[in-house]
Amino acid sequence: MGCGGSTEKGKREWKPLEDRCCTDIPWLIIFIAFCIGMWCICGFAIATGAASRLISGYDSYGNTCGQKNAPIKGIELSGRDQTSKKYVFFLDPCNIDFVNRKIKSMALCVAQCPGEELKSYDDIRKFATTNGSELCSYDVPVNKYTSHPEKKTKCPEPPVLPSQSLPVFHRCTPMNITCYTKFVEALITFVSDNSVLHRLIAGVMASKEIIMGLCLLSLVLSMILMVVIRFISAVLVWIITALVILGSVGGTGVLWWLYADHRKNLNDTMNKDELGVAKDNVQALLVYAIAATVLRSGGGGGVVLLLLMFFMRKRVALTIALFHVAGKVFTHLPLLVLQPFWTFLALMLFWVYWLTVLLFLGTAGSPVQNPVTGLVEFRMSGPLQYMTWYHAVGLIWISEFLLACQQMTIAGAVVTYYFTRDKSDLPLTPIVSSGLRLARYHLGTVAKGSFIITLVEIPRLILMYIHNQLKGKENACARCMLKACICCLWCLEKCLRYLNQNAYAATAINSTSFCTSARDAFVILVENALRVAAINTVGDFVLFLGKVLIVSCTAFAGVLALNYQRDYTVWVLPLLIVCLFAFLVAHCFLSIYEIVVDVLFLCFAVDTKYNDGSRGREYYMDKALMEFVENSKKAMPARGRDAGDGTEMKPMASGGS
Repeated sequence: MGCGGSTEKGKREWKPLEDRCCTDIPWLIIFIAFCIGMWCICGFAIATGAASRLISGYDSYGNTCGQKNAPIKGIELSGRDQTSKKYVFFLDPCNIDFVNRKIKSMALCVAQCPGEELKSYDDIRKFATTNGSELCSYDVPVNKYTSHPEKKTKCPEPPVLPSQSLPVFHRCTPMNITCYTKFVEALITFVSDNSVLHRLIAGVMASKEIIMGLCLLSLVLSMILMVVIRFISAVLVWIITALVILGSVGGTGVLWWLYADHRKNLNDTMNKDELGVAKDNVQALLVYAIAATVLRSGGGGGVVLLLLMFFMRKRVALTIALFHVAGKVFTHLPLLVLQPFWTFLALMLFWVYWLTVLLFLGTAGSPVQNPVTGLVEFRMSGPLQYMTWYHAVGLIWISEFLLACQQMTIAGAVVTYYFTRDKSDLPLTPIVSSGLRLARYHLGTVAKGSFIITLVEIPRLILMYIHNQLKGKENACARCMLKACICCLWCLEKCLRYLNQNAYAATAINSTSFCTSARDAFVILVENALRVAAINTVGDFVLFLGKVLIVSCTAFAGVLALNYQRDYTVWVLPLLIVCLFAFLVAHCFLSIYEIVVDVLFLCFAVDTKYNDGSRGREYYMDKALMEFVENSKKAMPARGRDAGDGTEMKPMASGGS
């Protein structure tokens, strides 16, 4: 039950912000031990020389560049002193094996990367003589570069592209981007015409300033929407609904007009490149216009949306009141807006660390000679494979832990705001106080909740991997069963995430352990099932419309901006990048709003259950929520206690008993 739990079998009264103590200490110890294991893996990879091999690089004979090396049994050219040769040079850097994720080329340690194009074997010989940087295998003398019988396999094939070393990783990288387009062409298999791919990349490069400006616009729009919600909460649903409908109609009309205009301007006087770009834009505009038309007509042209909101107007009253209070929360707790930035920064730092250690592990294996090519490869075997799996579990658990810390921090700040009667008594920085309270008391609860999500997410990811590996090989029954299992695990994960979020809020209120908090939160949610349904349908739908509004405004601004570059810019990829970024930004900001609304509702449900407004049991709630309660009480006698909404008000009625 934890030190914050109640051992009484009777009904326990919630005591917000009282009896604060540590929760789920065993799980905190387990999590710390797991993190120590992650650090031990990193230390092992560094101690075995994997870090130096990753950063300095190594050649195809097992020698690490820039240092002295010990000989490897059975490898003739191993154990060389490469102190003066600090860079890795690949004979064919564009030969990529995407299945095994490595360059299928001989690698050598060289003293200098070729800064100019070497057009013949004689130029390669002159470069080695002048700069002391030998670009052929160590067993090929410099004076034999032009006449050696194995020069085709042991020397780079002319012309050798100019290259430069990467800032940290000492690899000679070609400066000509035509080499990189081969990577992209191999990865993007749906592009059958290479010229299309080149035009797409050129379009992104030509409009990079517009893309950055539109991404900044989406960020500004998201922050503006969060501020505006505070002042228009009473009519928020109707305004956003109307804007989405008007925006969809207007945007669809503009897309069809631009399609007609661009198609009209097509003519044979354009050169080949200009005509190709113009045709790509016309095709992209046609796809966008058809998609917008289908999406708009799919909702009955907005009529269904308006009717749905009209018939649910009574149900959305509590949602609107919670939105209004949530706006006040952001006014008193402005640092909540920065939570997505801190969480994103923490996740990025951890992901960089995780990827670095994974690369260390990839070069920490034992040197093995490839029987086909005769070159040395470092392969993981035995304990290293288990370390990799352990490291993979750490990626999921710690990522979920960081996200859960954000939820708990926000919940703690909102709980402090709600259950403080005099708002002038709020801490100077409630969000910082909540974070410190989390670090002092509730890290074990967060570790346990994130571990439960990890237990569900790992089998789902494994099934998804199996499904992808067996694609085209399994029968229809097996494919259906796999998809059904994946879908069930996904639904279970979503339900657990919602329950976890409310459990964190219950812990922030009552300082109870995770299981006790989850049980108490579940009971509260069941007692307020109709309210929960209204908030999770109407509230989430309104926030989704807000995301759609931000994406639509950003995309519309992008269409207008890119319209001025119609002669040399392909619109497809820039608009997709902008829309994806706009949606992610809007989701990050509005998800914070969603968490605040959910925590406020749980606080409101607890408040109405254990208080009735009488002397000594005064409500903690805001005036907006108080008006909702009073209006609901006045409406109840008119329709009868046992009518449809009587069940919804049951927790409030029982609170006075």
